Order: sequence, then structure tokens, then C-alpha cells
Amino acid sequence: MAADEFGRSLPMGVGINLLVDEIEPMAMFCRDVLGATLIYSDEDFAAVQLLGSVFMLHADHSYRANPMAGVLAGLETRGAGLEIRLYGADPDRAEALARQHDHIVLSGAVDKPHGLRECHLVGPCGYIFVPSVRIGG
Repeated sequence: MAADEFGRSLPMGVGINLLVDEIEPMAMFCRDVLGATLIYSDEDFAAVQLLGSVFMLHADHSYRANPMAGVLAGLETRGAGLEIRLYGADPDRAEALARQHDHIVLSGAVDKPHGLRECHLVGPCGYIFVPSVRIGG
């Protein structure tokens, strides 16, 4: 699908675009650990479907002419202070898959007082993903 056609196909709502140094490691993390479906992926861009939502990955080099290019200069950690919460994603399964694929598990799956079972996983480039499910269904 051409880029302009893909853009016009996106539903109304909130979109997330993660800027990454390389597409493939993050795309594989999304697929192999989080259970996402890759809609499209190349060295510049990927579209990912997860839990009924579509989000995008853009490689840093594809943002050279973008207003965000200056934000990327000298960046050590991506998404500082941001948690990407994945409601309805099994934290026990995601934790096991993250460990299997040698990703960092900040905190293993645990029941929290706010009624969710969740874990904190570090994806490529340092983004934090928090798969969670309701305790007791």
C-alpha cells in the first residue's frame, strides 16, 4: 500500500508513532513479545496492529527533514517518563516471551492494588511497555 493510501486508511482517534534507531528490532519485539501483527515493515517504516489499534514505527533517518529531527540529536533514552500501557495483553505471557528473547524485564507480572496484573518491559530503544489484564477477569 502506498504511504498516502495508508495514511488515508487510518481510523479517527489517537495515534502513536515511535521513533527508533532501527525498525527491525522494535518490529520483532512487537510481534514476538507483545503479540502484534505487522501490517507492513521496511527499513524506514513499520505499521503494527496490536489490541485493535494501529501504531507506527519510523526510523530516525526517515525523520531528517521532520520538525522532530532536532529532538533526536544526542538522545540517550527514548520515551523517558512514558509508559505504553497495553490493556488486555497477558503480562505473564509477555514477560516470559521478553525473557526468552533476552529483553529487559523491569518488573515481573504482579497483581497491583489498582486492580490490574501487569509487568514492565523495556523494548528496543528504551521504550517501556506495560501489558496488563484485570485481576479476576
